[in-house]
Amino acid sequence: MKIIIVGCGKVGSTLAEQLSAEDNDIVAVDLDGELVQELADNLDIMGVVGSGTNHKVLLEAGVEEADLLIAVTGSDELNLLCCLIAKKAGDCQTIARVRNPEYSMESGYIKEELGLAMVINPEFAAAEEISRILRFPSAIKIETFAKGRVELLKFRIPAGSALGFMKVQDIINKLRCDVLVCTVERGDQVSIPGGNFELREKDVVSIIAQPKEAAQFFKKIKVQTNQVHDTMIIGGSKLAYYLTLRLLAMGIDVKIIEKDRHRCEELSELLPKATVICGDAVEKELLQEEGLEHADSVVTLTNLDEENILLSLYAQKISKAKVVTKINGIAFDEVINTLDLDTIVYPRYVTSETIIRFVRAMKNSIGSNVETLYRLVNNKVEALEFQIVRTDSRLSRPLEELSLKKNLLIGCIYRNGRMIIPRGQDTMQQGDKVIVVTTTPGLQDISDILAD
Repeated sequence: MKIIIVGCGKVGSTLAEQLSAEDNDIVAVDLDGELVQELADNLDIMGVVGSGTNHKVLLEAGVEEADLLIAVTGSDELNLLCCLIAKKAGDCQTIARVRNPEYSMESGYIKEELGLAMVINPEFAAAEEISRILRFPSAIKIETFAKGRVELLKFRIPAGSALGFMKVQDIINKLRCDVLVCTVERGDQVSIPGGNFELREKDVVSIIAQPKEAAQFFKKIKVQTNQVHDTMIIGGSKLAYYLTLRLLAMGIDVKIIEKDRHRCEELSELLPKATVICGDAVEKELLQEEGLEHADSVVTLTNLDEENILLSLYAQKISKAKVVTKINGIAFDEVINTLDLDTIVYPRYVTSETIIRFVRAMKNSIGSNVETLYRLVNNKVEALEFQIVRTDSRLSRPLEELSLKKNLLIGCIYRNGRMIIPRGQDTMQQGDKVIVVTTTPGLQDISDILAD
């Protein structure tokens, strides 16, 4: 596919990198010539210097032949205008990043009236992800499939857990819980385990289960399942606003610490049920006065990644809080992974996953769309949800007769409101939602699970 990306900031650069890696023809457009040149050189893609709202610039970028234009500049208005011009000039599909809360509330109307394929808000999507974690604080990460009816939960096996030295194949019989282990992280190694794989304490494990089954599973291994009672949010960004709205609706008390007085006044008006403190969270005395030591959870959302990391490490040191850290731009993943941070959220990756899912669905061939896509374990693993629109004779046989690619697991079949943990005799049928976990990137169709 030919894809034009307007805006080469953090999100645009991430999209260009990941979409070009999937054999798409990418053209990057930005006013910053140095940024465009650097991206074009590093990724071997085409770059055009200019405004995405300029008709001539879009023509130079090839909008008349493009399949998709993605506008992710720093301005909502520019993004919407880029998409509108692209629709008129080339009749391609368009995606706009829209972050302003006022526009976000009207996203459905904007999408319909401007003919957009998608309106995406990274901050809102990240707020949803964080709120899921605070609902289930023992998890490091929670992703949802089948419109929330199936969950993928990532957690660390605590010392003394019943899971220590238990084989994967024994979990259902010994714990009487219908869950499926899909990935295990042990040090730098990532495994999609077979039945004989033996779990150990401190392993980071991802399971697939329905919410009730997951809650029962965690209770049996004596892991906390109750949502937090209160949250301290450090930083008063748009993400903080969206997150506070969700947490208040869940009955969680929220305290926001923000150093800009004008922003504090705005947040106080927008969020009258939250407590807003004007002060610099880097001052330890302020954090202690506001009860950091006794907080149930802490979310660091300042505009500086380094500050978020330091504040999170400090919160983990002096409290028992569930700690969530937002990271936007730091590229030193190998260093960050050694810091033993609790939960990390990358808004730019939330955005790229959503858009890549859409792109793969556009490219689908036999009628099984990529409904959901998540990148796990530092992008080493993908979890995908396919909707089977029509059957394929190659896939209609029992699972035990299929020749699947290596390091690939069919994690779940969701059929008529019922979750099926796949066994050898199970089959995939028209209308099913099928969850696949794999270390092989780039699956676009359910048929791609078959070995060549």
